[in-house]
Amino acid sequence: MNVEQFKEIQDRVQALKNYLRIEEKEEKIKELEDITLGPAFWDNPEEAQSILKQISSLKIWTEAYKKVQSLYEELEVAKELWETGHMPEKELEEYYHQTLKALEELEFKNMLSEEEDSLSCILTINAGSGGTESQDWAAMLMRMYIMYAEKHGYKVSMIDEQAGDVAGIKSATLEIEGAFAYGYLKSETGVHRLVRISPFDANAKRHTSFASVFVYPLVNADIQIEINPADLEWDTFRASGAGGQHVNRTESAVRVKHIPTGIIVECQQERSQHQNRDKALKLLQSRLYALEVEKRQAEKAKLESSKKKIEWGSQIRNYVFHPYKLVKDLRTDVETSNVQAVMDGELDEFIKAYLMEFGSKN
Repeated sequence: MNVEQFKEIQDRVQALKNYLRIEEKEEKIKELEDITLGPAFWDNPEEAQSILKQISSLKIWTEAYKKVQSLYEELEVAKELWETGHMPEKELEEYYHQTLKALEELEFKNMLSEEEDSLSCILTINAGSGGTESQDWAAMLMRMYIMYAEKHGYKVSMIDEQAGDVAGIKSATLEIEGAFAYGYLKSETGVHRLVRISPFDANAKRHTSFASVFVYPLVNADIQIEINPADLEWDTFRASGAGGQHVNRTESAVRVKHIPTGIIVECQQERSQHQNRDKALKLLQSRLYALEVEKRQAEKAKLESSKKKIEWGSQIRNYVFHPYKLVKDLRTDVETSNVQAVMDGELDEFIKAYLMEFGSKN
């Protein structure tokens, strides 16, 4: 690390403090925390929860900045020790790279400035035409996103899963819970194309498969979406997933259609029909909220229009397993030959490139 690199880090840390308005956020946190100490704070539980969520949301930024600031201060000390000959240059470089990494991560997160970016999300996967091939590919994508979520500390719940006829899945709906899950994963909406030697073809021929991914924000208690019960059409059916005799015997799974928009949501995650109805209603609210996001952002392509026909020419990313190994995003041209890492959930390079290029437009 040279003097110029240290000065750059110093300037970026200060700039980050300014444009994140850290001092303003800290004052707001103190103001809200003082309210929580009042004797009547829990008299209105909904308002109390809203205040606690505001505090939590603000602390995401202040605590992340404190981490960067702490690393920078350690770097300052390390630099002084190196200059006096009490620290090897290799160790100083380690401090420098740790600080730089944390700084870049927070600078990047600041791009996720839309109201919905900080929310959890719902991610749906649908196999394209092609039977078993596409259904197997859809299952591979599901595994990829589950691994991505787990590596980033998100909680993953299976809301709905329709098994394939022979292998894989016809469709799946995942709830991915955690701060900024939607902000990061919204870039995955689109059609994903796979080229490989088919494990289901006795002649070992190369096959092309497609699956679509759709991501939308999961509304929380702070976002009110009013739904007229008269606009809903409910249906029940037997759950097809794992769960033993109880799940297969009773019509615990539910399907709800929002008549004005035509949106259909299914849920078979819970054992009771009542719980599934509550979950389905929450998912429907999230879908309707996604439509509201479209209206507020007129310049952005509508979320529903991103559900392109699942075939040639509509994909956002290619995954080639044969005759060579390559994963390439067709929107940003980011590519890697480390196919296995990508399928194991290493998507940060693709997601960051997309948000860097299109984040300001979203």
